[in-house]
Amino acid sequence: MSGSFTKSMARNIFYGGAVFFFLLFVALTFDTHGRLPDRDNRQNLTEKVVLGKKVWENNDCIGCHTLLGEGAYFAPELGNVYKRFGSKEAIIGFIKSRPAEGVPGRRSMPQFNLSDEELDAIAEFLKYTSEINSANWPPNIQG
Repeated sequence: MSGSFTKSMARNIFYGGAVFFFLLFVALTFDTHGRLPDRDNRQNLTEKVVLGKKVWENNDCIGCHTLLGEGAYFAPELGNVYKRFGSKEAIIGFIKSRPAEGVPGRRSMPQFNLSDEELDAIAEFLKYTSEINSANWPPNIQG
């Protein structure tokens, strides 16, 4: 029976493909874990950065902003905000300058009334994330 495809052949192709892709997945996982120390900026992870992450989470910043491509696309990407603003003081000044009610007729960031410690921590967290080697992710797509 030339040209016929048996159950046995189909099963062998399925199992062979499953094993191949499982091994490929394992190899890529090991490759990724091997590259992380050079890319993830872990040497600069401090208590202040951790506090900044908590401020980020407690105020649901990701509900409007993206960070390294993850989150909502309502407000600007913040993975590179430190590089754009140039200093922690500029970031803190921007956050503090937000009006309490927002800008009528425009989407704008609300005033969160963060303490000086929280402002410094969120700025430190954003500085930390800007120093992660993201291999230029997310791409800057502007028309």
